[in-house]
Amino acid sequence: MPRPPRLSPDEIAAALHGLPSWNGDGDGIRRSVELPSFRDAVAAIVAIADVAEEMDHHPDIDLRWRTLHLTLVSHSAGGVTDLDLRLARRIDALLPD
Repeated sequence: MPRPPRLSPDEIAAALHGLPSWNGDGDGIRRSVELPSFRDAVAAIVAIADVAEEMDHHPDIDLRWRTLHLTLVSHSAGGVTDLDLRLARRIDALLPD
């Protein structure tokens, strides 16, 4: 499967306008979200894992008590690609604003 092309800084900035919970640059896009409890945060990780497996694209996830810190980057492309943006949209559908 060919790797997706890396997005330019302008393309990333434009895409982030449609993803208000995310920020970032060519090195990755990031989102943090606080859930009501530790168990809710773990459940969110499981839901994200299901989507990530389906897409065969896996985020970096850091769990700190009930706060998730997510980073998306296409390591094979050396930066952010459309695949990261698609995964961000799927993650947004799973998490509260």
